[in-house]
Parts: sequence; structure tokens; C-alpha cells
Amino acid sequence: MKKIKIIIITIIIILVSVMSAIYLYKPRPITKTTATVKSNVDLAFAVLGDVHGNIDSFQRTINDLYRINPGIDALVLNGDTVDQSIEEQYDSVKKALSKNKDLLPETVIKNIGNHEFFNYSEGVNSPQQVQVFINRYLEFSGEEKVYHDTWVKGYHFISLGSEDGNSKTLDSIKAFISKEQQNWLREKLAENYQKGKPIFVFLHQPLVFKYGTKTYVGVAQSDQIKEILSQYPEVILFSSHTHRDLDANSAELNNPFTMINTGAVGYTLIPDESSQRGMRRESSYIKGLYIEVNGNKVVVKGRNIKEKQWIFTKEISKE
Repeated sequence: MKKIKIIIITIIIILVSVMSAIYLYKPRPITKTTATVKSNVDLAFAVLGDVHGNIDSFQRTINDLYRINPGIDALVLNGDTVDQSIEEQYDSVKKALSKNKDLLPETVIKNIGNHEFFNYSEGVNSPQQVQVFINRYLEFSGEEKVYHDTWVKGYHFISLGSEDGNSKTLDSIKAFISKEQQNWLREKLAENYQKGKPIFVFLHQPLVFKYGTKTYVGVAQSDQIKEILSQYPEVILFSSHTHRDLDANSAELNNPFTMINTGAVGYTLIPDESSQRGMRRESSYIKGLYIEVNGNKVVVKGRNIKEKQWIFTKEISKE
């Protein structure tokens, strides 16, 4: 009987220790500071790609951004915020956003990615199912269309978005940008245009991207979009999707506009010849961008969120 009691007590101690370790490791919202932080920049915002429903990494990211700048003006979630377009995953992200309301800026822009079109249990989806996924995204984002825009402290934020995906009609990965959306983009770029003033454009998929020696097209109408954006050297285009690691080459300047890879919150793909498809998934790599703007000068900083370290700093002047 005594031995049984000892065994039971030992098991209880082990369970308490394990649960305590899990509780301590699991990231939780930090306490909001009551101090007033006066920003010395005209605009500060962050861009995060590919959360993929990884709430723990998302929480770490929110905490880190708040420590960097409690007065940040906007947060852009640049697609693949969920891993599948199912209500449970949207509810999980909504809960995280609500729980962190005091740490987040008033403006949170939610863009569509290719995984907002995915439900793995359905396989290839019909156009009718795709419309259900789009409606689910629209409810989550509070937008009327998959493409939308807003102004933040006098700067234009323009979000493009694929209008189909994972259906029998179009490629499941590439973005599809209709002529209607292309015409809308032309109008928005011209709206209150000021020469030299930065215009921030967002699209989950990059126009083109490389893995090793291979080049891939991320947008079915990449040539048309590039032609439109090329009329405005003030454009800074942020793209995600590739899960590429952040480094000094993440920003391509003056082509003639600027293109920047956002990195990924959910996981990063690292080249590894021994792994399937030559890439290794690293869930411990949590990366994102923090941006400060003064007039026509933009400073983009790549952030290693887990290690709380800066990866690179790029200064972009549109004057």
C-alpha cells in the first residue's frame, strides 16, 4: 500500500511539473504599458506573412512588436494567416486578435493568401466552394472584396488579392488578378498621387521568385501587374508565400519599384539537400518586417522575432 502511494505521488509530481513547464513556455500577452511613447517618425507599421494558424508564434510576434514600438500605426497580415479556410482556424486567429487588442494598433489589415482557399479534406474545390472560402475570408477581414485599400496617416496602403484558387479552373498556388482588379489598381495608384511619396502595395504571392536555380511565377498576370507598378517608382511591394528566410537580399530596390520579401511567422523553409524537395521546414524560425517612415524616406528592418534581433536594415528614399 505504501508503495502504491509513493507511485501515485510520483506520478502527480511529474504531471504537475510537465503542466507547469507547458504553461511557462506557452507565450502569453505581455502587460500593456501605461507610459506614453512619443514616436519620432511619421508612420510605423509591421508586415507579417504566413502565420498559418500558428498562434504561439503569432503571440510571440505581437509581444515583440509591442516592445519595439507600443505606438505602431498599423499591422498588415499578408495572407496565409490561416492554414486552411475552415471556421475553427479563423476563430482561433480572431480570438488571438481579440485577446491582444490592447497591444495591437487600431488598423489591422488582413490580406488573402492561397491557403485561404484551401480545405485539405475537400481536395480540389469547385468554383462554388471557392466562393464559400472567399466569403469566409471577407467576413474575417471586414472587406467587401479580396482587394482593398486604406490610408494610414496620409500614406496609401493597397492590398491586391487572388480571386480564385485550388479550383478546377485555375492554379491552386498562383494568384489570379482579373482585369477589373488591374483597372482598380491603376485608379488607386493615381489617387492623390504625390511624386516621391511612398505607396505601399501588398500581395501574398510574389510576381516571380527563385528557389535555388529555378525561377517560379507567383502571379498568373505577373507581367501585367509589373507593367502597372513600373509606372510608379514610389511603390514598395511586399510579398510573402515563399517562406524564404530573411536576409540582406530580401529587398530588391529600383526595378523600377521596390520588392520586399516579408519572411514567415508560421515556419521558414531552409535549403537542405538531404530533405524532401531540397527544403527543410523550421517552425522555430519566426521572421517579420518592421517599417518606419519619415516623409519620403522608408526604413525597412528584418526581424528575427524568436531571438529578438535585427537581421537587416534597408533605407529606401523615393525622393
